[in-house]
Amino acid sequence: MHKLNYILILVLTCFFIDSTFAIWCYRCNSATPGCSDNFNWRGIGFLGEHCPEDDDICVKVIETKGASEFITRDCLSALVPYRTDIPADKYEGCRHATFDPKLANYVNNSIKEINVKRDYFDSTLYCFCFLDHRCNGSSNLSISTTLLVASLTAIFAFLRL
Repeated sequence: MHKLNYILILVLTCFFIDSTFAIWCYRCNSATPGCSDNFNWRGIGFLGEHCPEDDDICVKVIETKGASEFITRDCLSALVPYRTDIPADKYEGCRHATFDPKLANYVNNSIKEINVKRDYFDSTLYCFCFLDHRCNGSSNLSISTTLLVASLTAIFAFLRL
């Protein structure tokens, strides 16, 4: 009888928990070994990080100046506060950055090394992905589904004993 009570409590707990895992993305740039165009996750030393928001998107930003390339891999929510050239269409795939003609028009910048107009790079390409973990990678299973499968497995294993 005690076994049935534990099983019932476990199954009911599975139905009440209903939050999803946030997507995992690689968060590095070209200055990090292994994060350049020839990506090697062993070189960066970790398997990615949780994005701060549940509905986040992984982004790979490719900025080119002549023959050199600078690559940034991150979550979209981390780039939004300081990037003004993010394309409006953020669905899966790659798009060129938007151009803001009024960006830094009324800025009196006496230090020429500060790129307030963000016009240093010849081209900027944003590649978005959100259909897989570390695709730059979200689990489609919610916690309740995962716990339900785990609890059913435990129940069948427990009943066999």
